[in-house]
Amino acid sequence: MKGIGIDFGTSNSAVAVYDGKQVQMIAVEANAQTVPTAIHLDRSFQALTGSVAIQTYVEENSDRRVEITAKVIAEVDTDLSGGTDGEASAPLKIYGAAEDHGLPGRLFLGIKRLLGKESIRRLMVFDKPYRLVALITPILLTFRNAISASAGPIAKGIYMGRPVEFEGSDTGKNALATDRIQEASGYAQLGQVTFYPEPVAACLSFVQANNIKDGSTILTVDFGGGTLDLCLVNYQDNDFQVLGTEGVALGGDYIDQLIFKKLIFPELGKGVLWTRMVDGKLVSTPFPFDQYEKALLNWTITHTLNQNQHTATIAEYLAQNTAEKEKLQRLQEVIRHNYSYSIFQHIKAAKIALSDVESTVLEIPELQLSIALNRQQFNNIIAEVIEELQHCIDKLLANTQIDANSLNYVVRTGGSSHIAAVLQLLEREFPNKVVQHDSFTSVASGLAIASYYGYTCKL
Repeated sequence: MKGIGIDFGTSNSAVAVYDGKQVQMIAVEANAQTVPTAIHLDRSFQALTGSVAIQTYVEENSDRRVEITAKVIAEVDTDLSGGTDGEASAPLKIYGAAEDHGLPGRLFLGIKRLLGKESIRRLMVFDKPYRLVALITPILLTFRNAISASAGPIAKGIYMGRPVEFEGSDTGKNALATDRIQEASGYAQLGQVTFYPEPVAACLSFVQANNIKDGSTILTVDFGGGTLDLCLVNYQDNDFQVLGTEGVALGGDYIDQLIFKKLIFPELGKGVLWTRMVDGKLVSTPFPFDQYEKALLNWTITHTLNQNQHTATIAEYLAQNTAEKEKLQRLQEVIRHNYSYSIFQHIKAAKIALSDVESTVLEIPELQLSIALNRQQFNNIIAEVIEELQHCIDKLLANTQIDANSLNYVVRTGGSSHIAAVLQLLEREFPNKVVQHDSFTSVASGLAIASYYGYTCKL
């Protein structure tokens, strides 16, 4: 009998099995231990998941001109005369909300953030309301198929990770979120689902791999793409007592947006002056870059900028100005070819490089753009994130009344835990106690181990 663990993450997910001797990561996608938690639905409501979902969405919106129009949802006869004058009046057309009727497919990311919110029950997919359960079921079904292909049929169910607290302000958010995941797991034929805290699973994986002695007090710092979670536990007799938790909904994705704003925005025209004749006078005002910012930072909607109300402004500037013309030409290219996703991939690569080297170059070949970036500049950009990490640590230790010196281990996991400034902060707060453990797979591994032994953990 094998234990099966699924780390159903906000940004990325992973699946593992454990046979009592070693953990095996299940390749949900070829040559990848993690997979984006994403689903794409086309107009016939056929689903794609993972990297294929993202790539399909990016490609189908490249060079696509967007036209937002309102659809006629009803017609009302306005002839109140009974037609006695012999002239037929035109019916009054009633329009619904404006839509992008040429959109080939919808992409959904981060649905996990919504699962604990009672007010959000359905999301519109073109003209159909989809329950959140229906949107995550194809993702879980992909996991089930990968497990069956690699490890055989699921015999006794699986362990599913859950955050200590789901996002939202509703009192029953945790129960609601787990109920929704449980229902979707049933449709995906995953069997009985046991929920286990994600940071505790990461801690269990660390303990199993390192033969940690009983009585150890361990702080897990799980800093991933979407969240920063801290969990303080005491390990005794293969059991974990959760002493305290803390966390915020920010992670590597937010850091990428900070880099985009600080380094890329100025190269696309932010801060450029627009000089033109107005009422016979020469005036200079800032180019209205703010109308583009939100869509540029959220690459899933960047394609919506490729419509006349946005592109005409750029064209007008380019026709009237020669100064810093190349910046607005870059903005034009980003919008036309839907380059935001590619830019974010280049940002991630530069960010990762700075974990090992003092300086790098942020290369964006699509725009023929190279930006030098050193670690100190990067630290300045992410200063607010490091401050938030410090605040979480201070708050957790204060609430639990535990002295930092009494900790035995500080386990850092998650991709963002590799950031040099994060490591420096942890080593300053907890000298000689910080260890790195399986940044992207520790939660799934721990869940598989917990599944094999039937461990439980109450929060």
